[in-house]
This record gives sequence, structure tokens and C-alpha cells, in this order.
Amino acid sequence: MAKRKKFVNIPVLTHLAEESHQWPYENPLAPGHRMCPGCSIPPIVNMILLEYGKDTVAGSNTGCLEVTTGVFPYTAWTVPWIHVAFENNPAVLSGAEAAYKAFKKKGKIDKEIHFVSINGDGGTYDIGFQALSGAAERNHNILYVCYNNEGYQNTGYQRSSATPIGAFTKTTPVGSKIVGKEEKRKDLTLIMAAHEIPYTAQANPFNYKDFTRKIRKSKDVKGFKFINVLQSCTLSWRTKPEEAFRALKLATESLYWPLYEVIEGRFWRINVKPSKPKPIEDYIAMQPRWRHVLKMPQVLDKIKEEIYTKWDYLLRMEKLSKELAEDLGFTLDEIFEMSWDEYQEKVKPKLKEKTYLS
Repeated sequence: MAKRKKFVNIPVLTHLAEESHQWPYENPLAPGHRMCPGCSIPPIVNMILLEYGKDTVAGSNTGCLEVTTGVFPYTAWTVPWIHVAFENNPAVLSGAEAAYKAFKKKGKIDKEIHFVSINGDGGTYDIGFQALSGAAERNHNILYVCYNNEGYQNTGYQRSSATPIGAFTKTTPVGSKIVGKEEKRKDLTLIMAAHEIPYTAQANPFNYKDFTRKIRKSKDVKGFKFINVLQSCTLSWRTKPEEAFRALKLATESLYWPLYEVIEGRFWRINVKPSKPKPIEDYIAMQPRWRHVLKMPQVLDKIKEEIYTKWDYLLRMEKLSKELAEDLGFTLDEIFEMSWDEYQEKVKPKLKEKTYLS
């Protein structure tokens, strides 16, 4: 009988592998949670907490993450975690962060504690947007991550404002009179960048190097940070579990989900520019919830128009950002590679000098 080979876990990122030793189960989320096979929420959460460390307070609205990791009396969390109502996790985390600052000022806490709010698109794009916008406007030192599976999947696949045109959900059925969701998806990443918060980014767990770099960047930034992460849902997208990450890869390669980052609404940088973008039809074809639009030219044209218009907008914003950076005496890459303290010291004074009011 052949001797069975011992499984060797080859770390894809050395620093993440090193961080894993501080956790009781090697990953921040303990095994035994109830998430579906092929769901990309676990790697998203693990990558966030592996970067932020044990001294982190996490919070979640009601949603897939909450119902699969915190059903009483069990929990998969190995850091302090707060679950509150659908609409108010950013407000609750804001209060916790404000209390922490007060205790630290009084000398009752002497260590650095981080605050991370991780929520789905239903609680981010729709029901919880008022709390999100308020926390951003007040500039609390919080990282907010939206795991965006483009619908209310936990309650049976209803549409959200993140659902794309033409997609089937229980509230946007497909038939002779209806093509699925008729409205285009809300672009929340652009909306958050318009808040001019310190750091905004769009990410994809398939590109783990880019995602973990953005998490690390957010940890260094002081103030409110927002990362919108596309998250595959095998139940509603109806992709095969083993093909979930292939679908995510195609989302970026087809320009449907561009990867970019923004500093203070001023500097925009695209992180991945496919030399030969894949046809959006390839991405759509992987999702039974959506593939009917391949037989609907008018709907497909609307999807393409939305994607290519947004891509052109990002290219233009990046071009303007490069010009602004050069006017200040930097390259755009130099600005994004600076620490937050360096940015405050080197870039902000020059931005104040370059004003149209003078």
C-alpha cells in the first residue's frame, strides 16, 4: 500500500503565515462555521484579521456572516465581535471607537486597538447606508469592509441596489414580461470616494496580494477607511463551489469589477489593467442567475455600456491624479506607497499651497 503523503501548507504570503501562529486555529475564524461551500466570506474575513491582529474589535450587521458564525451558544470568532441590527453597525462601532479613545486619553487603556466593521451589501448599500455615511463623515478610525455578493442572499436571494441589470432574484424574476432586475447597480465605491474619506478601495479576494496590501494600507491610515470586496455566492449566483474563485477572477478580467484605490477623493490609482479584457459574456455565462441576458441583446448592451463607461471614468480620474501628483513633485505610485504619516508631512502641505483661491 502506498504511503500517504503528508499535506504541507505552503504559505502564499509569508507575513500572513507568520501572523497565523498567534491564532488558536491558525485562522481568526474558527473551523465549524456554517458558511456554504465555495463561499468567499471566510477568506475575506481571515485576510482582514490576519493583517489587523488580535487587538481588534469586529462588528457585523445581520447577514450571512452573522448567521453563520454567531448562532447562540456557538461562535467562530476569536476576537471580540459585536452583532447589532441590520441598519446600525457603523454607528455602534463608532461609539466603541469613541469610548476607546476616551479611555486611552484617561490612561485606562495603553494598547492600540483596531475597529473593523464587516457587512454584506444589503446592510451596506441599502439598509445601513445612513449609518455608514455618518461614520464616514465623522471620520472615525474604523475600517469598513463590504462583502458584496450582490443581493440579500441570507434571506433567499432578494435584489439589492448592488444587484446587476438583468440578474434573477426572488424579487426580480425572469419571464416574458420581466428580464430580471431592470435598474443598474449602485456604485458605492464611487459614493464613498466622494465622501473624501482618507482611504477607499475596491478589491477581489481572488487577487489576494492586492487585497491584503489594501488591508495593510488601511491599517496604517488614520481615519475612516472603506473597502468594497466582490464576494461569490454559490447559492444565488448558482456557480459551482469549485468555480467560485474562477468567477471572481473573470469579474476583474472582464472589467466588471475593477481593482482601484483612492486617497481622500483626490488621488485615484487603478491596480489591475487587463491588457486584453475578457468578454463580459464569459463572466455572465458562469452564473445561471444571469446567463439568460446572453439571449437579450438590449439588456446585454446596457450591461456593457455601464461597465465600459465606468472603466473610462476610472482611467480619466487616474490620469488627472497623475497630473496632480506631478504638479506636487511626486509620482502617483510614490504617493500611494507613502505611509500615512509621510503623506501628511509631504503631500498635504503642498496640496494646501496649490489652491485656486490664491
